[in-house]
Parts: sequence; structure tokens; C-alpha cells
Amino acid sequence: MRPGSSLLADFWLCLGFFTRLPIRLAMREAAHPPSLAHFSHAVRALPLAGAVLGAIAALVLGVAHGVGLPPILAAPLALCCLIMLSGALHEDGLADCADGFFGGTTRERKLEIMQDSRIGTYGAVALALSLYIRAGSLASIAGESLSLAGTVLIGAAALSRTAALIPLALLPPAREKGAGFAAGKPEPAALKAAACLAIAVALAPVLAGAGPFRSIASIAVAIGAAYAIVPLARKNIGGQTGDVAGAAQQLSEIAFYLAFAARL
Repeated sequence: MRPGSSLLADFWLCLGFFTRLPIRLAMREAAHPPSLAHFSHAVRALPLAGAVLGAIAALVLGVAHGVGLPPILAAPLALCCLIMLSGALHEDGLADCADGFFGGTTRERKLEIMQDSRIGTYGAVALALSLYIRAGSLASIAGESLSLAGTVLIGAAALSRTAALIPLALLPPAREKGAGFAAGKPEPAALKAAACLAIAVALAPVLAGAGPFRSIASIAVAIGAAYAIVPLARKNIGGQTGDVAGAAQQLSEIAFYLAFAARL
């Protein structure tokens, strides 16, 4: 635990590292700017940072609906806002993992491909499917209830970003550099606090009329989807990287939307 840290300080750290909000600039100009070395403890505030992003995207969804756009157009706009706020950080991880895991033949080659800034066929397909499934699912939910879609956005943003910690907690770093290595393994107490907070936020759809079982089932599916990347990463590259965490976030978010759209 870093000295003098507070939940508010950890919240600002998470917002600074995982969004493109101007908080990042203020952090860099601070007398003692935080680094990823503090991340293992600061993760307890990650669900709050995710919820803020989801709330902004939900606001965009509401405004789009208010000006007369149908769900099929309002949903992609909300997702566009969410992606822009996070700088497509997690989408980049999904694309890199798809290219590396399915395009390389050896562990070293897969890691090399994942570090390449160019997007290959597997990465492009993964991104296209991620965007299509999320937009279609969110539009379907918005067609059922706009308030439900807004709370699903908030819950998914908080839960999926916390679920991205699963590979960091269960796998060793695949390389001795990069975000996955610098972030380190989340502290058990911080991870537990983040999990509890994320689940609480992910139950927000209950306030919009979703049944408790539907919400709990969606949470379970989302967590399971994020965990699915663990054996895949272990088999392909022998550990985790920042890209693996990003892919886990994407799988979790997709699963959460799909589960609600399917009305589990």
C-alpha cells in the first residue's frame, strides 16, 4: 500500500491511467505523480472509475434518444463515447491478443505480434465483432427500456474493468516489461474490495426494473467470460500482459450486454 493513499486518491489514479480525461495531465504535473507501481493497491477504486465512464456513455444514450434517434443509432453513439473516453485501450488489447494468439506459431512470435502496432486480420475481425455485438445488444436492451440500457452501461463499465484484473491476479507476467509487468499482481484486499464494489454497481439494472436473477446471472456470465482468457493466455504466451487484461475486459463487457439482451 502506498503511504497516505485514500480511496479518492486511488479513484483519481484509475481515472488518470484508464481514461483520456484531462486528469492525466494534472497527475503528471503533481509533485509526486503516481505510477503503475501504485496500481496493485489502487485497483480497489477501479469500479468507481468505470462507473463514471458508463454514466457519461449513458448520458449520451439518453441525449441521442431525446433528439429522436432510434436505439439502433443511439447505442453505437454511446459506445463511441465510451471508447473515446478510454482511448480504445481495451479494444487495442483484444485486437492484439487475437492477432498474437491466432497468428503466431511460437510463444516468442505471438508476443512479438502482440507488440506490433499494426492490426492483422484476426484483430480486425475481433474488433468488428466486438463493436457489432455490443451495439446490437445495447440497442436491443434500449428498445426494451432506455433506463435499463443506461444502468447496464454503468454496470458493465464497472464490472468489466474489474474483471480485467482476473488474468493479472491468476497469471505471472509473460514478459519482464510492459503494462502487465509494471502493474503487478493486485493486492488481495484491494482485489476483494474492487470485486465487491463492482458487483454492487453491476446490480444497478435492478433499480431500472431488471429482476435480481437476471442481473446476477448476467454478472456470473460476465465474470466467466473474463476468466476464459486465463487458460488461453497461459497456453499461448505462458502468462499475462496488458493486452490480455484488455481482452478480458472486452469479453466481460460483451457477455454482460449479451446476457441482458437475452433476458437470462
